[in-house]
Formats: sequence, C-alpha cells, structure tokens
Amino acid sequence: MRPVIAPLLLLALVSGGCDRQSPGAEQAAGDPAGNITQAAAPAATGKLDRSHKGEAAPDFAFATPDGRKATIAAFSGTPVLVNLWATWCAPCIAEMPTLDALAVREGDRLRVLTISQDLDGAAKVTPFFAARGFKKLEPWLEPDLQFSTTMQANLPTTILYDAQGREVWRVAGGMDWAGAEAARLIAEAS
Repeated sequence: MRPVIAPLLLLALVSGGCDRQSPGAEQAAGDPAGNITQAAAPAATGKLDRSHKGEAAPDFAFATPDGRKATIAAFSGTPVLVNLWATWCAPCIAEMPTLDALAVREGDRLRVLTISQDLDGAAKVTPFFAARGFKKLEPWLEPDLQFSTTMQANLPTTILYDAQGREVWRVAGGMDWAGAEAARLIAEAS
C-alpha cells in the first residue's frame, strides 16, 4: 500500500495547480471527452513573483527534443525562459502560441524552453507538438516532475533566468507572452 501513496500524493500536488473544473477566459475549449479543440486567447492571470531573484537555476536534468539529457546550465550565456506546462492543463495550452510568438520574435537573444511535466512524456507531447506546428518551440520533457514538485510550482509556471543562470522572476499562471507586458519583463534579463 505504501508504494502507491507517494505517486498519488505527487499526482494530487501537480494536478492541483491546473484547475480544469472552472473554465475561465484563459482556458481552452474542449469536446465532451475532454480533448482540447481550440485555445482561447490567454488572459493575463499570472502572478509575478520576484522572491527568488538571484537564485541559481536548478540542476535538474530534462530530455532535449532529440532525447539527450540537459540542464539549464547548458544554455549559459543566453537568457532562458523556462515554461513548465502539461498537455492536460488548459491554461498551459492557451499560452503556447504566445510563447511560440515570443520565441520567434526574440530569436537567438532568448532561449524558450517549454518543459513538459506530463508523466507519460513523449506519448502525449510529441503528438501535441506535431498537431500544432509551432515555428520555434520544441518538446522538452521532464516526466520526473522535479521542477514542479521541488519548486512547488503549479502549472503553468514560467521562470526567467539571466545569461548567468540566475533567476530574474517567475510567473505563476497564464500570460500573453507575445504582449507588451511580457516584452517589458523579458527585457529585465539583459
């Protein structure tokens, strides 16, 4: 019985961050089976948190799009925006197109990593990305959930690290990453 309790508690912690029961403007529309069919425009429901400013990025390993292991330190020298998300999180899905637009706009000045917190990783994330045809975003996987559990992050959570790998700020909740407010916040990494 004891081996079952830890995974159940972990699942409850992670799923508690994404409210699928009370749809709001930031959530995507779904069919009766619960499949996401279209994304609504993301509302700026995120809460800006600067309490971790200056902390070093965690050294958690995650899978690159080609299956190798990496850490945030691998991107040293370039600011990195880490978006923790999952395919079952409607606010996460709603903000993905704006993250893609941000990645396109910023080019090589900012690395945008959308790190999936799905337990079954590639089985859900690969088809998700294939169906949406993002221009710049890539599927990064972290099925061990170290980011969301260790950092006590509900989904979506987005964290900006400067070029030295130090946290600048984090946003808990959805945001329009292609908008003027996001551009102002991203500029803080330089």
